[in-house]
Amino acid sequence: MSTLATTVRRIALGTTAVGTATLAYAAGIERRRWTLREATLPVLAEGSRPVRVLHITDLHMLPDQRSKQRWVAALAELSPDLVVNTGDNLAHKQAVPAVVRALDPLLDRPGVFVFGSNDYYAPRPKNPARYLFPSNKRIHGVPLPWRDLRAAFIERGWLDLTHVRQLLTVDGQTIAVAGVDDPHLRRDRYIDIAGRPRRGGALRLGITHSPEPRVLDAFAADGYDLVLAGHTHGGQLRIPGYGALVTNCDLDRSRARGASRWGAHMWLHVSAGLGTSPYAPVRFACPPEATLLTLVPRPTAGSDPANTRERAPFGAGADVS
Repeated sequence: MSTLATTVRRIALGTTAVGTATLAYAAGIERRRWTLREATLPVLAEGSRPVRVLHITDLHMLPDQRSKQRWVAALAELSPDLVVNTGDNLAHKQAVPAVVRALDPLLDRPGVFVFGSNDYYAPRPKNPARYLFPSNKRIHGVPLPWRDLRAAFIERGWLDLTHVRQLLTVDGQTIAVAGVDDPHLRRDRYIDIAGRPRRGGALRLGITHSPEPRVLDAFAADGYDLVLAGHTHGGQLRIPGYGALVTNCDLDRSRARGASRWGAHMWLHVSAGLGTSPYAPVRFACPPEATLLTLVPRPTAGSDPANTRERAPFGAGADVS
């Protein structure tokens, strides 16, 4: 065999080995590396006390994902003032008990929620190329028991913000909250909640599953301080130094995960979420996450005190699946 042929063969074998190792890491390790991300955002009215918000999204729960359930349940140790769930809790028609088991200790805390596409419909196998080249065509699986999940949340005191505006009292402070149904499925009807929320409270908070710019623009125009969203999985596959490949919506890649400004006055926080579709069970440079947001008063002058960090608490171990 010639020297050139030998070199080409070695390169091919090396590339295959690296690709296999990367896939094994993405599927076997990183997608179970539960991570708590923490951020401080300057969004409260002057004179307000800090508010701790736990943002959970995109569980995509399967019934036998026990370590995910244990890790999420342990988040109650953080004692958040408010829990915000931005949807896609389910990935199986029998997963409602598993989701309730995971969230059970947090359901004792004040909480609000909206649903996403994978609360309404189960995932289906898709061509992997659809991940990199998304289209407007939606492929739905069988209907999921979202009404049962909604009933369980409401029974424990969480508020469904689907096309609802509401005033909440959280740790003695008034928060104006509002939400829309999933814009990814074009179920959003912002007109149902349109209008500026009442002034005088500590915070004006909007929530949505998919951070579609048309919805974010509407919240910003109505004077909201902060919008929380999920759906993007942070890109799910990220290239170090480049970031997310896609967002699976019209949001630009730079905002696929974390906090950013939206317009002159509003903040956006997008969580990379805690799950994946069972038909694409990989994550790379984008571990599954929940986020503890510490909301503080807006600065009167100088730079914003926003910052983020991450940690992996509680030592949950690996999933059965």
